[in-house]
Formats: sequence, structure tokens, C-alpha cells
Amino acid sequence: MSTPFYVSPQQAMADRAEYARKGIARGRSLVVLQYADGIVFVGENPSRALHKFSEIYDRIGFAAAGKYNEYENLRIGGVRYADLRGYTYDRDDVTARGLANVYAQTLGTIFSSAGEKPYEVELVVAEVGVAPEGDQIYRLPHDGSIVDEHGSVAVGGNAEQIGSFLDQRHRDGMSLAEALKLAVQALSRDTNGTEREIPAERLEVAVLDRTRPQQRKFKRIVGRQLARLLEADGAPSTPTDAPSDEAPETGEDTPGTAAE
Repeated sequence: MSTPFYVSPQQAMADRAEYARKGIARGRSLVVLQYADGIVFVGENPSRALHKFSEIYDRIGFAAAGKYNEYENLRIGGVRYADLRGYTYDRDDVTARGLANVYAQTLGTIFSSAGEKPYEVELVVAEVGVAPEGDQIYRLPHDGSIVDEHGSVAVGGNAEQIGSFLDQRHRDGMSLAEALKLAVQALSRDTNGTEREIPAERLEVAVLDRTRPQQRKFKRIVGRQLARLLEADGAPSTPTDAPSDEAPETGEDTPGTAAE
């Protein structure tokens, strides 16, 4: 009888982390930035039906890169958690920090389990506050750790280079148009340093707008409104309640495969 091949726990975890990172790296990057009136989500996504960004609760948004079927399960679980907590206690008891803790426990359990492969996903959970000081952005890598981000964050295939670009150029108090243009400029940079053009129809954009009179602050920006913001030259941000061609609330990339 042959002796089972031994792999140290450290090496096993390193292999699982490398597997997850390679899966996430195959996906398109996305960015989340604070601006004067809230938080904006921007990503390259040619699909109009499968979304990278979704609403979780009144002031909470969700962004994800990686395998669609895996992060869609996490998104649905987060919606159920938020609805149950808000119904059982109070709507104010549903927070981004609480939701991030739930996702961290789930991802951490899956990552450390030898019986299943790690999830090839990286998440961002954001909550818009009454004032900019109350905004919260949490990044959750594949291993379930939580990173408290400020100002801007990038996840996905080219996240490190995009994040460095944003750190150098993002500033507090930007208008929505300025933040959107900065995000598109960051996403258009390839790994070799060259830039490419990303047309508006390939962009997915959503905001958590603290100025909306509705209790629900999440809003997608599409169609003519998105085109106006991209063409604006340092003008004040267009009100996000302006009429626009609204996209349906569903998922993002090709089911069961890493985002391209």
C-alpha cells in the first residue's frame, strides 16, 4: 500500500489562494469610488441583463468580480439576511459592516474547507451615509478577510494597477461626472500601460446617492443620462433621479464561468 502524498497546511492554503486569485484575475475589473453626493460603481460589462452591481438594502450596494454563479448566490444570501434582519428588528439595524461580516464568515468557511474548492470571487459592500464621513466601503477577497477601504477601491483582473492609478488621482468632493470619468480612465488602462476606449454601451454604472428623497438610495445610470455625464466638462453631477433608460435588476457575466 502506497503512502499518501503529504502536503503541509501552509502549502495547501497557498495553493487554494493561488487557484482563487487566478480565477478572479480572468474577470473584468470594476471600481467603487466616493464622490460628493454618494458612492459610484463603475465596471466594463457588455451584458445588459447580467449585472456586476446590485442593491442589497436601502443604503447598501453590492459589487463583485469573478464567477457569476458563485457571487450571485452570495448576493441572494445577503438580500435574505438584510430583509430578515430589517423585518425582525429595524431597518437601521441592517448595515454594510454586518453584511460584510456575514460574507466574511461564508467565504472564510468555504476557503478553509478541504471538501470544496474556494470561491473565485472578490466582493465590495458599500453603504452611503447621511454625510460623506458616514460612507462605508468594505472589500472582501476570496479568503473571507475584510478590508476597510476609503475613497476608492478596485477589484478584478487588473485591480492592483487600477487601484494605484485611483489612489494618485482620486480626491474628496468630486462631482459624479468627475468620479465617473476618472473610473473610466482607470479601467481603460491595460497592463502594458496603453489606453483603450471603452464605449458607453459597454459600461455598467450605478450609484448610492444620498440626495435621493427615496429611502432606497441605489440607482442605475444608463442611456442618455450616462452619455451626458461622460460628456460633461467638470459640470455639477446630473441628478440621479433624472429620467433614464433603466436596466433590469439581475446578474452579470456568463453563468458558471469567470467574468471575461
